[in-house]
Amino acid sequence: MEDCIFCKIAAKEIPSKALYEDGQVYAFYDLDPQAPTHFLVIPKQHIASALEVTAENSAVVGHCYEVIAALAKQLGFDSYRVVTNCGESAGQSVFHLHFHVLAGRDMTWPPG
Repeated sequence: MEDCIFCKIAAKEIPSKALYEDGQVYAFYDLDPQAPTHFLVIPKQHIASALEVTAENSAVVGHCYEVIAALAKQLGFDSYRVVTNCGESAGQSVFHLHFHVLAGRDMTWPPG
């Protein structure tokens, strides 16, 4: 998508602090971290939100979780939180499917 900030980040048109990249996904540190470790994992394919996950594109979502698990092990997490906001009233501000991974502090529940 032409005006999507995460598409531009994945295409290296906007700089980011990369953590991981392969042909399907890109992981980078959040610019406004909400935990000592806070990074995002995004599919390179533009999917606006979890509402657009289908049988045709769901494999990349599974791959995102594989990458999250591998990065968690690599970074030495024994626990972490994965957050995906779906829709404006749920707090989604960038309409490109993304997974926030937060670690390094106790997480409260409910999250708010």
